[in-house]
Amino acid sequence: MAYTYKYPRPAVTVDMLIFRKTGHELQLLLIQRKHEPFQGLWAVPGGFVDMDETLEEAARRELQEETGLQNIALKQLRAYSAPDRDPRHRTISIAFTGMLPDDQPIRAGDDAQKARWFSLHKLPPLAFDHAQIVADALKKISA
Repeated sequence: MAYTYKYPRPAVTVDMLIFRKTGHELQLLLIQRKHEPFQGLWAVPGGFVDMDETLEEAARRELQEETGLQNIALKQLRAYSAPDRDPRHRTISIAFTGMLPDDQPIRAGDDAQKARWFSLHKLPPLAFDHAQIVADALKKISA
């Protein structure tokens, strides 16, 4: 089915903030971007919502494609809609949070060059507006 509109429409993406606890430390799962924009920088796993899937389905699919993780309960955090948040085009993202319930192996896939756990005290510079999304998630978790 073709979609044509008189006015431009934004793209919709999902971003997943997956945490795990190791000892007394909380860690965040990040992927290293394989392609532009922000090639080589770290980001939370995420991607575009397909036309035939819900936000939750897209979140589970993207998480599995980029990290290999499955069966993680995801909770919607909030939407991010700054007009310039993605240099490619107008993109609205819905962020989800999840806690890894057990030790599952991770593996980078799809457009992720690497997947790795980071201490929340030692996060690298993040792509897009992901530093703000992480800060918002941490406020919600600690509230």
